[in-house]
Amino acid sequence: AVLGCALLLATVLGADCPSQCSCWSLGEPWGTGVDCSSRGLRALPALPRLTRVLHLHNNSLASLPAGALDGLGHLQELRLWDNPWHCDCHILYLKLWLQDFSAPALSRLRCASPAPLRMKPLGQLTGNDLGVCTRLLPTKCLQFFWRDLILIAGAVITLLLVAWALKFSKKLVCQLRLGSRRLRRSIPKTH
Repeated sequence: AVLGCALLLATVLGADCPSQCSCWSLGEPWGTGVDCSSRGLRALPALPRLTRVLHLHNNSLASLPAGALDGLGHLQELRLWDNPWHCDCHILYLKLWLQDFSAPALSRLRCASPAPLRMKPLGQLTGNDLGVCTRLLPTKCLQFFWRDLILIAGAVITLLLVAWALKFSKKLVCQLRLGSRRLRRSIPKTH
């Protein structure tokens, strides 16, 4: 039975583990450890959803796409040092993400390029260092922005229509009351 469980766990880990990395179990409720260090990676591979430990140090990563780490809600340890980080607008996502995740992890990363920023810590980058950047957001964030903007515009239009309808209905009620009083006065009493 123990051998069967170990085989099942190895099969499950093998299915989720990126081919260029090695993975190990931290125990079922604790998730997975993923070691992708020293593999010459130029891009982040697809990672298991329950990744808790992630080693990406000593690779050829220059940046990470916006939103790349957002799905790793269980992540507790991340090693990213010894990568040739290119410090332009594309590094902004990683910098902001690491500021929330781990200040020590951020402090270990240094720019490899461009030349004026070589060896500057990522954590010390400013807007002046990066030049003119439009905020790089994942596409999903932009979709939610437009959806929310349309919902807010719809709510405002609905409120304006309701206010107009109430104002119009008050005028109509006043006119009906005045009209009924005039009608009562003009009808002769026949008693």
